[in-house]
Amino acid sequence: MLKNITRRSALLAGLAMMSAVALPAAAQDYPSKPVTLVVSYAAGGGTDAIARVFAARLETALGGRVIVENRPGAAANIGTDVVASADPDGYTLLVGNQGPMVVNPHIFNLKNDPAEALDPIAMIADASLVVVVGPRLAVKTMEEFLAKAKEGELIYGSAGNASASHVATLLLGQTADIALKHVPYKGAGPAVNDLVGGHIDFMVTTIPSVIGLVGDGTLTALAVTGTERFPELPDVPTVAEAGVPGYSASAWYGVLGPKGLPEDVRARLTAATAETLSDPEFVAKLRNDGGVPSTLSGQAFADFMASERARWGEVVESAGIKVE
Repeated sequence: MLKNITRRSALLAGLAMMSAVALPAAAQDYPSKPVTLVVSYAAGGGTDAIARVFAARLETALGGRVIVENRPGAAANIGTDVVASADPDGYTLLVGNQGPMVVNPHIFNLKNDPAEALDPIAMIADASLVVVVGPRLAVKTMEEFLAKAKEGELIYGSAGNASASHVATLLLGQTADIALKHVPYKGAGPAVNDLVGGHIDFMVTTIPSVIGLVGDGTLTALAVTGTERFPELPDVPTVAEAGVPGYSASAWYGVLGPKGLPEDVRARLTAATAETLSDPEFVAKLRNDGGVPSTLSGQAFADFMASERARWGEVVESAGIKVE
């Protein structure tokens, strides 16, 4: 059984550290043109939703325009490569999650290893996922789902190979000892569409990507993947409560830039992120989407990603996944 990594205390401590960053005088000239936040997934998914809320508030903190650009494909490697190859001037940044940042290195022969090609700026949020089923699978509880899975292989969709939804479902299959077949998509949005259409059985996905469909009864939420229930879905148990003891998983999001960012620009971005994460409206929005609006920055964020890389590497190795 994998050991769960406790994040919350470290994340909260990181926010206080970020707020104390002093800005060099040269950083006052940044930004002098729009900043692009690259998202490696299609519009409509959890990473895209977080990035757009973050960008809107970051504009105020930076005092300049911030644009979200979706560059999906190749299991989120395309977006990563776009940022890794950009000029390290602070105008092209990545909103990434654990998929491309810490799981892909175990699965793909990468053009750019994120640990070597990107500068971690700050963590934005850590969020529970949710297990949801559509019309194809006639179950209403996690207990019924597990019983159905014992009868035969179930088909699940994900936001792509190595995405948070993919590895969280791998871990679910390993922990619950059930057989699952994976169908990767270019983001959570297209996968959710197929779930609604009855083409796949279930998903483990970000709460923002399905909360509206759960609310109107189109999809059924069976369990959340974190260690606590989600306030907006108080009657939905955790996976551990519902019959898979010891299971927990989440999606985390962070902002990174190309390797070699000037220190004054990094400091400006770090301070602007801290300001964004302390904004009450932003905090409320993140919490409504299942996120913990806390952050690590710089080396602390890099160390966290290294620990996550080791954790999910065990899951991937156990599943025997390798994509050339």
